[in-house]
Amino acid sequence: MEKTLLIIKPDAVERSLIGEIIRRIESARLKIVNLRYMKMTKSVAEDFYEVHRGKPFYDELTNFMSSGAIVPMVVMGDNAISGIRELIGKTNPAEAHPGTIRYDLAVSHTKNSVHASDSPANAEREIHFFFPKEQV
Repeated sequence: MEKTLLIIKPDAVERSLIGEIIRRIESARLKIVNLRYMKMTKSVAEDFYEVHRGKPFYDELTNFMSSGAIVPMVVMGDNAISGIRELIGKTNPAEAHPGTIRYDLAVSHTKNSVHASDSPANAEREIHFFFPKEQV
C-alpha cells in the first residue's frame, strides 16, 4: 500500500467542499488514514512550497495557501500517488478532464481546490511536513 498527501486548499474549504472531496477520494477506493484542519502561517506556506521559491507564482501561491483554513490528509491505497493525481486532474482546471476534482470544483489556476504529492519522494516529504510521526 502506498501513501500520499492531499491538501484541500482554502478556496474549497471556504466553499464547504471538504465532504465532497472526501467522498470522491473514498469512492475511488482510497482510504484516508490521517487528517487535520488547520491554517498555515505565511512562513509555514513558504517552507512547504520552498521548491518553488523564486518562481513567478511563489508569492501568490504562498499568500493564497496562508489565507484560510486547509485540510491536509494522508491517503493510502494501491498506487495512491497516481490514483490521486488522476482523480484531481491537471493543475490548470482549464486543462483538466471532466469529472476530475479540479475540472469540477476549481475556481482558477491558483484556486484549484486541492494539492497532491506528485512522486514518492515528495509524498514522503509532504506527509512528514504535516504529520511528523506518520510512517510512510
